[in-house]
Amino acid sequence: MKKLYTYVGRYWYGYLFAVLAMISAIILDMLYPRITQRIVDEVILGGQTELLTKLLVGIVIVGIGRCLFGYSKEFTFDFLASKIGSQMRKDLFDHIQTLSMNYFEDTNTGELMARIKDDVDKIWSALGYVGMLVIEVVFHVGMVLYCMFALNRKLALIPIACMILCGTVAIVMERKLDRIYEEISEENAVLTTVAEENLAGVRTVKAFAREKFEIRKFLSHNSRYYELNIRQSKALVRYYPIFQFVGKVLPVCATILGGVFVMKGEMTLGALVAFVEYTRNCTWPMEMLGWLTNDVSSAAASYKKVKKIYAQQPEIGDPAAPTVLEHVDGSVSFEHVSFVRDGREILSDISFEVPAGKTLGIMGATGSGKSSLINLLQRFHDVTDGAVKMDGVDVRKLGLGQLRSNISVVLQDVFLFSDTIEENIRMGQRRKLPMDEVCLAARRAQAGDFIEKMEMQYKTVVGERGVGLSGGQKQRISIARALAKHSPVLVLDDSTSALDMETEHEIQKTLKDLDHTTKLIIAHRISAVRHADEIIYLEDGRIAERGTHEQLLEKRGLYYDTYMAQYGTFLGETVTA
Repeated sequence: MKKLYTYVGRYWYGYLFAVLAMISAIILDMLYPRITQRIVDEVILGGQTELLTKLLVGIVIVGIGRCLFGYSKEFTFDFLASKIGSQMRKDLFDHIQTLSMNYFEDTNTGELMARIKDDVDKIWSALGYVGMLVIEVVFHVGMVLYCMFALNRKLALIPIACMILCGTVAIVMERKLDRIYEEISEENAVLTTVAEENLAGVRTVKAFAREKFEIRKFLSHNSRYYELNIRQSKALVRYYPIFQFVGKVLPVCATILGGVFVMKGEMTLGALVAFVEYTRNCTWPMEMLGWLTNDVSSAAASYKKVKKIYAQQPEIGDPAAPTVLEHVDGSVSFEHVSFVRDGREILSDISFEVPAGKTLGIMGATGSGKSSLINLLQRFHDVTDGAVKMDGVDVRKLGLGQLRSNISVVLQDVFLFSDTIEENIRMGQRRKLPMDEVCLAARRAQAGDFIEKMEMQYKTVVGERGVGLSGGQKQRISIARALAKHSPVLVLDDSTSALDMETEHEIQKTLKDLDHTTKLIIAHRISAVRHADEIIYLEDGRIAERGTHEQLLEKRGLYYDTYMAQYGTFLGETVTA
């Protein structure tokens, strides 16, 4: 992870300008009481009325300069913080994209959303307006103390004592708030996850009439979030009045004790007026100290959460010196592949070869390891033993970009983005994929008819995850997306389960015409794999049977049982045990 000073250092010149503008504004603030002192001592008490015009003009100049420097300071801090915050969010998102599938399988989406949005926003604020005020408080207090010491050293001891008190209280409060903000940040992530899951699965919630249950679930986390924020408020309420009380009492004490010094002749009346004005310049930093401590603590807690994500490193990455295939034919082979995850054996001694342009059918019961084969081929996970090869090269030696860009996958759980149908088919290939290719892919996937009947056709915007489309329509768009990619390897993971038999038959004809594409078809339906060049049947992570459709029927084993379960009634036969 890049350190914060790395981001700030990139714009050091901007921050230098902002700090110089800040110092200039503070210096002008310090001049105002001095002008007031001269008005009292020289004009009102000394009778030098000819100075009044010059001094009043000086006040106007100070006011205008204060406005200009103040605006420059605030705009520059906000501008730089916006650029840094945007860059931090981009870098965090880029890092998350590099993480392996294991991380996403163990981490809630809501937590990542909270880190990318809320936590970066708090760091952004700390580097902008809040950070500006922290620096301003330091410089402002330093200059005010210098000016007060110049007027009366004895009287200046009072604001110093008050500042020491406020500083001590701020440190105690920061420690308490730090723990609270840790818990608030965690609960915010959980609350976001619950809301995101509920809204994404709103159809399921309504179908099972679980609205009240989901509301109670959300309210339980919302109550926890409320309680943590109340704890935060109690910490602030407990300490914040101290800052306000000191801020109100300080000018009064300075006026009373300063009056004594005036009567003793140890300082002039104008000097007392200026000193009281300086104490008022001290009060706002004291009052701001509690609020600033609150925001800085929140930003520090968010920074810790972001650092935890950066501490995660991808388990799977590009090799140091990747092998580059000049041309990918698309042959795929598994050589004695075993895969163990979390101590559980998922695949054991799997071997098969699919020559370029051929088709492999993969069948098996749920949990037999079918989808794991595809995850290993795409290197979402790495094999425990053996090797997965593409064109004779171990996929672990290939760059992830080349490997995955040459494989098109149609998943059973179709994911469509909240975008137009056209963009969902293009999948980010606007420059490479002309519109006629999009339409051709849709027609080959049997999606063209229903798309072209829509009012906006390919410009139709689908809802989140394809809300508004049927399961079959989403599957056909997903198949069109894979066909439009023109990859040498095509994987279909139970991708026709929501289609009627007629539509599936038409898609099967399309697949048969892809002579130069290697096809791996995972399915539960016999109809999806019966024309494959070879079919393997998995059981408990092992290849239990293999052969063509006809050969497997002759064996009268697991494949035959599945065939009879699906077609036995139609054939007028019963499934044998």
